[in-house]
Amino acid sequence: MSSPAPATTRIALAPTPGFCVKSAALNAALLTIPGPDHATTTTALPIPIDRKVFVNIAWDKHVPAPPARSEAAIERAVAGDVALASSAPADPEDWYVPVIVPEPRADTDKAGKPSVVFDCIFSASLKPRALRSPEFKTFLVELAFQRIETQYGLQLSRQIGTPNIAAKGKLAPRTVSVPTALLSPAPSPSPLSADVPLVNPAGKPSKPLIEEVSAPAPAAKGILKTQGADVASVEKVKTVVPSLSWSETEDGRLRIALSVPHLTHASIPHTTLDLEPRRVLFSAPSPSPSSSSVRLDLDLALPDAEIERVFTAADEQGAEAEKSGRAALTLKRERPLDVDGARAEWRVGEGLLVIYA
Repeated sequence: MSSPAPATTRIALAPTPGFCVKSAALNAALLTIPGPDHATTTTALPIPIDRKVFVNIAWDKHVPAPPARSEAAIERAVAGDVALASSAPADPEDWYVPVIVPEPRADTDKAGKPSVVFDCIFSASLKPRALRSPEFKTFLVELAFQRIETQYGLQLSRQIGTPNIAAKGKLAPRTVSVPTALLSPAPSPSPLSADVPLVNPAGKPSKPLIEEVSAPAPAAKGILKTQGADVASVEKVKTVVPSLSWSETEDGRLRIALSVPHLTHASIPHTTLDLEPRRVLFSAPSPSPSSSSVRLDLDLALPDAEIERVFTAADEQGAEAEKSGRAALTLKRERPLDVDGARAEWRVGEGLLVIYA
């Protein structure tokens, strides 16, 4: 005889934005989602390979909070292996995180191309830790990705970008079913419902938190991150702006070269690169306490004087900075960057990051 389904309670949510990441579909999927009336009709949402996927990390006070556990247990969950479970954690002291992922919706990116948006809603009690800990933000992103993959059969790239928006689209109010046991003052582990899974450290995940890109293989567009990348530490060291040059390839692509002289194979997984049609954002951590980190935020939509100032504000770069500023101005006169078709490659021996867009 099969076990009875766990008791559930319907709760109303009005999620607030946290932060947004963008990824890409690694496989094709055809999702069936409720129609506008959410009752009698359904809509097909096809997702081809490489379709851009936005994931909104959002908060709501009515989403069940993780159980009270020691700080050591929480740190083990964040630093260790994580997996979605179809039942309660084997160890009652394990820390698990409820997350709600309603049906996705179709949207478009800044260039007007089709994209898909998932809202992943966590307890508002997790927001303070996410604001102060980059590692915890990465942890929540991976939990969201795993839940999307399990619930919808859509594999997501771990080469992610971080758009400068709190959320993609509007977070709509909704009503969902939550296991009643999770709503009690001292929740005990219980089986999953259709809406809220438990995430715990038992077992092995299908992939690491964020996959490293092996050098010197080409890196796709999007911000690349690894678990443990210490974003806060970047702010503690001196930052320099990389030199920039560009040219047009024979096939009409824009080739943008950024000078990163202290780049090493070991530091590549901790760099970030994000492209927008009129913007290039790049950062690389300092490889040693005596060297500088590298950071560039080049918005080609800005006035000429502000674009030049991106490079010339660093006085020690002198003539090289002026040369980069002039190159950026001529790049501004070119077409928008081909974000969807972009690729990047590391040339460690030459100290270069080369972007083709």
